[in-house]
Amino acid sequence: MFKVSIKPQWTITQMDAQLLPKRLIDLLVDIHEHGSIAGACERSGASYRYAWGLLQDGQTMFGAPLVNMARGKSATLTPLGEKLVWADRRIAARLSPVLDSLSSELEVEIERALLKAPAVMRIHASHGFAVETLRGFLMRAQIPVDLKYRGSLESVISLASGGCDFAGFHIPLGDFEPRAIAHYARWIDPEQHRLVNIATRRQGLMVARGNPKKIYRIADLARPDVHFINRQQGSGTRFLFDLLLEREGIDTQSIHGFDDGEYTHAAVAAYIASGMANAGFGIETPARQFNLEFIPIETERYFLLCHRRSLEEPQVARMLEILRSPEYRGAVNALPGYNGQLAGVVADVRESFAAWPAKQAA
Repeated sequence: MFKVSIKPQWTITQMDAQLLPKRLIDLLVDIHEHGSIAGACERSGASYRYAWGLLQDGQTMFGAPLVNMARGKSATLTPLGEKLVWADRRIAARLSPVLDSLSSELEVEIERALLKAPAVMRIHASHGFAVETLRGFLMRAQIPVDLKYRGSLESVISLASGGCDFAGFHIPLGDFEPRAIAHYARWIDPEQHRLVNIATRRQGLMVARGNPKKIYRIADLARPDVHFINRQQGSGTRFLFDLLLEREGIDTQSIHGFDDGEYTHAAVAAYIASGMANAGFGIETPARQFNLEFIPIETERYFLLCHRRSLEEPQVARMLEILRSPEYRGAVNALPGYNGQLAGVVADVRESFAAWPAKQAA
């Protein structure tokens, strides 16, 4: 198989057509991570002279420095330099899942054009890091997969209508399980569908390092000095957050930024890390990746829903072997907030959900 990789690239152009070099953005990111121009050069392989020239070109273009330099001290980015770095990270966080989906489509098309592609495994799934990890394992095992990130409800509906082979969605444990089950039950047939366990994961509040706004619970989001960033409508995380607000009796209009939604957990984390919001709601992994504080609130199970006949297919059997392997479970366990102990375990719908509606059992 061929692996397609698509990376977001952006730049800035002045009215006189002067172009900001793409290498400059990469250099600023490396300086931010290593705290010195020398460390950034060592990582990229560029010479110090070349890097200094890029910084001078950027300063000339903007009319302001991008890096603070002081003898005997680490290099630090100026506010302008930091804005450019965080813009780069927000772009990557927002677009990477979309580009990953497009990459999988192109991989499948190339294989088909060469007339050697076996049946393609179509997965529509709510964005998450365990399913992202699974795609990498499937690619290395030469199993063609067409992964598209969708909201949980949209994914389940797609499976019911034949649009995919597996639908990734998540159900909270505890008090909210009955409401969540009812949310999806219309499109799930317990006689024909089966659940493949992927992981449990923690959902909670993401806040800036040090929690300067002292946000500790959902009710704090309604304070007038707090700016929130939400997930998009239709996502399972947005549904869970709405249930939390309902339980707390909080009016959505009292939350500044409630109507502003991002399509991935990583994009929410990047939004907060760049200073554009004080808090968001999502999973723990991207919070740790962006050096944010994380306050756990709910634990949920992430599943792949499929038709029971799919389990008889050879490539699905291979996928289940991967999910049950120590290598995959170890990779999932290494993700902050995730537990992959039951990955690959196939379960009956009714047996998995004690709250399954009685009318669905007819």
